[in-house]
Amino acid sequence: MGAVVGLGVGLGLLLVYSALFLPRREARTRKGPGRVQQLLARAGLSQVTPGSFVALCVILGGVTGVVMLAVSRTPPVALVFALLAAYLPVATLRGRALRRQREFAEVWPEAVDNLASGVRAGLSLPDALAGLGVRGPEPLRDAFDAFALDYQISGRFGDSLDRLKERLADPVGDRVVEGLRVAREVGGGELGRLLRNLSGYLRDDARTRAEMESRQSWTVNGARLAVAAPWLVLLVLSFQTEVVQRYSSPAGVVVLGTGAALCVVAYRLMTRLGRLPVDRRILAVGGAE
Repeated sequence: MGAVVGLGVGLGLLLVYSALFLPRREARTRKGPGRVQQLLARAGLSQVTPGSFVALCVILGGVTGVVMLAVSRTPPVALVFALLAAYLPVATLRGRALRRQREFAEVWPEAVDNLASGVRAGLSLPDALAGLGVRGPEPLRDAFDAFALDYQISGRFGDSLDRLKERLADPVGDRVVEGLRVAREVGGGELGRLLRNLSGYLRDDARTRAEMESRQSWTVNGARLAVAAPWLVLLVLSFQTEVVQRYSSPAGVVVLGTGAALCVVAYRLMTRLGRLPVDRRILAVGGAE
């Protein structure tokens, strides 16, 4: 009995000593995806690495800068167009991501209706989701086809849903997936009603947002035209070397820098004032936006 008590006391003292005096190892937290990686995912280009995309921006900017320097023989003007060219892939990627999100928002109600039909027909939820890879809306088929293969290999519904969210990288898709996850875990016969209510909500939301975006489009287009006009004029002037070389002087550099700053501030201000509420991803894998 004494040996057992002594062993317990010694073990307790050892635990106290290790907690107070031994160095602690900080838990490593998994970093979420960076902004470039998130943008690539939203645009449907998750297979492209952020390093490759940044390299494309740098190469495009460098080539444009060299060409404009040879044409205008004015380093400040060449630098301005090099920066614009380097930003062009970012603007293109953002436009692609926005179009993809709008396209998904239009077809999600149809996808949820197909899910509800499959559940009413007696299919399990994983089988109904896998069926969207064949019978679902065209923009979503690849993602759900990959889900079907993933679930067939792993048999883990929750993990397969997480990877489906990563492929979709869509705020509406996050809401649908999390609703299905809760319905699967809770169980019961409310899945059909949940899917019908979700379909109606998504239709109303898509219709309201489409009307607001159509009314707001003239503001965005006007802002883009107002920002692009001065630089198009400068591009035309770049072919007149004796005129554009005036921007090589300190005063010319100040004019270019001030004009660029004013364009950026004005564009950001105009788009922010007319911007619609942006859907945020919920419970995004690897870090929420």
